[in-house]
Amino acid sequence: MPHFTVTKVPDSEYATEGASSSPTGWSESEDTWGTDRSQTSVTEENSKLLEIDRRKNSSLYQNHNEKDEESYDRNLALFEEEMDTRPKVSSLLNRLANYTNLPQGAKEHEEESEGKKKHSKSTRMGTIMGVYLPCLQNIFGVILFLRLPWVVGTAGVLHSFCIVFSCCCCTMLTAISMSAIATNGVVPAGGSYFMISRALGPEFGGAVGLCFYLGTTFATAMYILGAIEIFLVYIAPDAVIFQGQGAAEESAAMLNNMRVYGSGFLLIMSFIVFVGVRYVNKLASLFLTCVILSILAIYTGALKSAFAPPEFPVCMLGNRTLSSLHFSQCAKTVETDNVTYTTDLWDLFCQPPGQLNATCDEYFIHNNVTIIQGIPGMSSGIISENIWSNYLQKEEIIEKVSLTSEDEPGAVSHEYVVTDITTTFTLLVGIFFPSVTGIMAGSNRSGDLKDAQKSIPIGTILAILTTSLVYLSNVILFGACIDGVVLRDKFGDAVKGTLVVGALSWPSPWVIVIGSFFSTCGAGLQSLTGAPRLLQAIAKDGIIPFLRVFGHGKSNGEPTWALLLTAVIAELGILIASLDLVAPILSMFFLMCYLFVNLACGLQTLLRSPNWRPRFQYYHWTLSFLGMALCLALMFISSWYYALISMVIAGMIYKYIEYHGAEKEWGDGIRGLSLSAARFALLRLEAGPPHTKNWRPQLLVLVKLDSDLHVSRPHLLSFASQLKAGKGLTIVGSVLIGDYLENYGEAVAAEQALKHMMEQERVKGFCQVVVAQKLKEGLSHLIQSCGLGGMRHNTVIMGWPNGWRQSEDSRAWKSFITTVRVTTAARQALLVAKNISLFPGSREPLSEGHIDVWWVVHDGGMLMLLPFLLKQHKVSF
Repeated sequence: MPHFTVTKVPDSEYATEGASSSPTGWSESEDTWGTDRSQTSVTEENSKLLEIDRRKNSSLYQNHNEKDEESYDRNLALFEEEMDTRPKVSSLLNRLANYTNLPQGAKEHEEESEGKKKHSKSTRMGTIMGVYLPCLQNIFGVILFLRLPWVVGTAGVLHSFCIVFSCCCCTMLTAISMSAIATNGVVPAGGSYFMISRALGPEFGGAVGLCFYLGTTFATAMYILGAIEIFLVYIAPDAVIFQGQGAAEESAAMLNNMRVYGSGFLLIMSFIVFVGVRYVNKLASLFLTCVILSILAIYTGALKSAFAPPEFPVCMLGNRTLSSLHFSQCAKTVETDNVTYTTDLWDLFCQPPGQLNATCDEYFIHNNVTIIQGIPGMSSGIISENIWSNYLQKEEIIEKVSLTSEDEPGAVSHEYVVTDITTTFTLLVGIFFPSVTGIMAGSNRSGDLKDAQKSIPIGTILAILTTSLVYLSNVILFGACIDGVVLRDKFGDAVKGTLVVGALSWPSPWVIVIGSFFSTCGAGLQSLTGAPRLLQAIAKDGIIPFLRVFGHGKSNGEPTWALLLTAVIAELGILIASLDLVAPILSMFFLMCYLFVNLACGLQTLLRSPNWRPRFQYYHWTLSFLGMALCLALMFISSWYYALISMVIAGMIYKYIEYHGAEKEWGDGIRGLSLSAARFALLRLEAGPPHTKNWRPQLLVLVKLDSDLHVSRPHLLSFASQLKAGKGLTIVGSVLIGDYLENYGEAVAAEQALKHMMEQERVKGFCQVVVAQKLKEGLSHLIQSCGLGGMRHNTVIMGWPNGWRQSEDSRAWKSFITTVRVTTAARQALLVAKNISLFPGSREPLSEGHIDVWWVVHDGGMLMLLPFLLKQHKVSF
């Protein structure tokens, strides 16, 4: 059976001695060609390029004992019966032991975090402790306790079920894609950001990483606002600093209270994270316990309500819900010792107060005051009233449709419970979606897991299934146990500021109130801890130059500067002061992140990248694209203008990284997409000659390099750059005299030098360096073989060989004549630039002047086309 052999050409084959062939092959003088510069050596800079190139091409199975003259022949032996010389077993094992498959950034961060000292190996966590419970803690949050009952009451059970189900499906599909990434090779210790960025590439990875960071930062603001709302509305209403009269003034005063208390809470939390982040991690189990106990209390109370519903009276005037904050007795009048007295409720609707013959509101006169049970229980059949939606406009009175009333005109004042915002299906989607985020909490701990490839898929999917079951069941329980007017009362004004979920729970409403407060504070601390570390990881990658300062921190690696920036951005969210306005912003950033995770997996599968081999058995590329489509749909459903803004932000970050920071190659799927698109376009491009109307010069620029591999005529590149303002193909070619086996390294260095010069002259195109025994042969090879398929040059640009009359060497003008003949034989246009050094550069705009056209012979209009193309450039504009 034949064996494959893979060997490496020894370094001596690439080494250049003083007597080796020239790297250029151009003449000694500046303007002539053809002299063999066999005595010229490569500069120190190019030697470094050769050394880097040799390291890149090093092989794991290299045999260092092979002789130099045998290396190349053995390289060609693809099939052999046996290896003539086997590598030593010790050398092979040593190389295998030092081999790592971690992505570049992850490995760098691991080495930097480990340092020179060896730390004691911490206890590795399993699926439950490392992934499942952290995901539960991050998914369950303030929305479950403060907004889910209101969503059910406003949207109805059917619409609410659709909202929750679609959001849960979005996270489940994203989790499947995340599982595919986690099972595709070694999971890096950098967490979810590293998995995403190494699959998407620097540009998309940086954009999505920043979206993920901003989402986590705004999550801090959302959790703090939720904690403040619980504290001021349900725990200590008397702690308010600002107060107002009337519904509008009370709403504005509450926003100011949220800003003041929120800023104070943020300051305290930032100090805790700065001083002792380890205490935050230790308190995580306590916060999770509060969440679990609160959820169990809800289920227990719902079951108890089936046979013993709690006393939860709600005062109604006709079918309108009254705010119980301004009266103590739900009646118009009371009789004491056969004497009728007015109540506080009478005084709210009648003037002057306290008189039975006072002038009262028309609606108050013609409708009775009744008391209904706000929590009739699971067996009451109230779900039939709550099954349909009841969307309301801002400041519209909350009404119970099943109660009869006399429709009389009346003043709409703060005596009724009214809505604070206009509610729609799309708004509720944006408000609820943050309650299903947090699915990446397990992957963020990938470095601490025993088996990340096993724990991340199982733990994350189990956590999503658990939370989805809780959310969907709570939608049905709230609709089956609680009256609709109570569900739509967001702040509990009809029940003296009582938390509706707390009233349903058992054994005490304070279980929910205290539990939700501490769990929300814990979630805020976790977000404030994770966001700076995410920003620090992005900064350390170096893909966004202006963020590099945030990669530094304290001596122990804590991200001090990143924490400061995170606190500032979170403060902006707190100044918004409304949970309902911050939640959609948070939804946009997380949906953008989830969208690109699904996109990365789908692209990798369709492009059949060789490095994409996920072992997660339930993954399929259709699920990734379904998740991507669902994320995009939810973005535009919740808020189309927020979706556009978030896309613009991500696009701006992408372009910034593309132009300033994308210097790393991570083997991402976007590169594979570009390659497939290029292949598809080349196959569709017609290989034959284009139509006359579509013809444009596709340039092959022939340049010569000096002894230091610098272009001797840079203005030739400037001319090509100005000529290509009309777009099209540009190839810069040069020839080195010598043998390719001996001058391979010099050819690589020459290509790097050409690329650098093209960047300086702003020439967008390709470069190619050919090594040939004779100059005219190399030029002929360039003219014949440059290009690919339909993307081939049709015009050759070269310089005039100045000084050829005075030169005793005839090779200069002979090479020029040969190039002219080869170009003519190839049926290509030829542009010969004389005195090109007098031509203006790309950065030298002309204030005045003109272009002379010497139309001596008819050439098909070429001389008329060139000035037109030159005037398209800003130099001649």
